[in-house]
Amino acid sequence: MISSDATVDIVRNAVLTVIMVGAPPLIIGLTVGIIASMLQTITSIQEATLAFVPKIIAVLMALVLFGHYMLTTLQNFFFNTIGLIPTFLT
Repeated sequence: MISSDATVDIVRNAVLTVIMVGAPPLIIGLTVGIIASMLQTITSIQEATLAFVPKIIAVLMALVLFGHYMLTTLQNFFFNTIGLIPTFLT
């Protein structure tokens, strides 16, 4: 039987892993979006693609730059969680 403490630990680790994996592309996309919006406001150009395309490119570059870190973090979480299964079966 799995204890409530173990369940809380697994859920806490899952939430932290999601934050650690999702943060790099989200933060970079948010930063680029704010900068693009500021440039649109300054220049009075209201074209939707001028905000959308740079964000997509920035998020793709973030995935390329941080992909190894993100994959390693997910693998560590997966292996740690799978490694805990025998302890729950006893």
